[in-house]
Amino acid sequence: MIQRNSVDGIPEQALSYRFVRSGGPGGQNVNKVSSAVQLRVDLARTDLPGPVLERLARIAPGLVTRHGELLIFADRFRSQHQNREDALDRLESLVRQARHAPKKRLPTRLSKNKKHKRQEEKKQRSAQKKLRGRLRLNHPDR
Repeated sequence: MIQRNSVDGIPEQALSYRFVRSGGPGGQNVNKVSSAVQLRVDLARTDLPGPVLERLARIAPGLVTRHGELLIFADRFRSQHQNREDALDRLESLVRQARHAPKKRLPTRLSKNKKHKRQEEKKQRSAQKKLRGRLRLNHPDR
């Protein structure tokens, strides 16, 4: 099996893996084998541009430590290799999301006709609701 060592834009030196015991069901195997993966990415050592790093921190605020490391914990599978690949896939997905720059919103203005139409609809609705009220005999409006 071919093993990936990095993600596009992140060199292998910026990645560090730590294998820990996984929780949950699994019998005695869970207590003996360290199959869960903790992937740490030193964001300062990556080749990613500044805006991408900012978007990455905004996309996954709970995953970025105060030391500037992105921390991904993968324990979905029973094998260490699959969990390692899962962690790299999740990292790749996050980086892909961060690379996509959001479109700049251009503020729009309502036309005079739209404003006028909205005001008229509000007046009509208000008049309709007034008619639903209790009739008062000595009230000047009725």
